Amino acid sequence: MRINAFSDVSLRVLILLAAAPGGADVMTSKAISVQVGTPYHHVTKIVARLRELDLIEVTRGRSGGVRISPAGRQVTVGWVLRTFERRTDVADCETPAGNCPLLDGCGLRGALGRARSAFYSELDDVVVASLAHQPRLASTPLTLGSPAIPVA
Repeated sequence: MRINAFSDVSLRVLILLAAAPGGADVMTSKAISVQVGTPYHHVTKIVARLRELDLIEVTRGRSGGVRISPAGRQVTVGWVLRTFERRTDVADCETPAGNCPLLDGCGLRGALGRARSAFYSELDDVVVASLAHQPRLASTPLTLGSPAIPVA
């Protein structure tokens, strides 16, 4: 299975925002675009769509930005993909001349549809926020009455 670019970047944005400790930190769309490696105008479209779905909260103004919402912390990868994927069929059962001549007797379309359902079902158990890695604390010196020993 291959997901579209909009779905891919949407998941990246949610994962990035979920990695903020407690969801308290806000990020600008510009900072998000740099972090996820996607052009700013694409990220703004994704932010608008995620906001419509109440998966993120957007605050305007000088100290504004984007943060993940409580609903965004609970959403699953399967739900996000079903919502953002526009294609209904995995295979193109058409030729330049029209429908595939094997369409009436072919079972491939149904088999691929079942495989797609299984793909999404498997991802229904994966919460997007669980994919975020919390930033590691910088190593701090540990002193036990002797010179500082850096902790790795």
